[in-house]
Amino acid sequence: MHLRLDLPLPASADRAAALLADPQFARDAASAAGAGLDHVELTGSPDGAFTVTTRRSFPADQIPAHLRGFVGGRIDVRQVDAWEAPRADGSRVGTVVVEIAGAPVRLTGRSSLHEQAPGSTLVTYEGELRAAIPLFGAAVEQAAAGTIRTAFATTAEVARAHLS
Repeated sequence: MHLRLDLPLPASADRAAALLADPQFARDAASAAGAGLDHVELTGSPDGAFTVTTRRSFPADQIPAHLRGFVGGRIDVRQVDAWEAPRADGSRVGTVVVEIAGAPVRLTGRSSLHEQAPGSTLVTYEGELRAAIPLFGAAVEQAAAGTIRTAFATTAEVARAHLS
């Protein structure tokens, strides 16, 4: 399943990158989404290339009851966002991987960050969400996509609050 998520931010590209690299932002976004943040690690610097790795746990009640048997009582999510150094115009590209532990569900894709106008930046995540489960793969992908979209909407709210 193809998934695209856009995050418009009221900030310059360098300020948006600094936010995405901030471990406190990751903690606040996880908390607002109702997740526990088990781990957050930043390597590199928002001035250059950087990678943010998070491990979060969500209650399984966020997915339909008939699909909970595939993930158990909670959903453990590992996300790795690797951003390249900024280009001359401040834009960036990167990769994103989201894995659900204990379930064969994975999102892999590309990310981009570019300033649309002074003080307005668009961060985009686009990739393929796959659930390698015979017969139920499409239903699990739909449920996972819904959970990802909900968490992403909450992350967008937290991002705007951090930037205001």
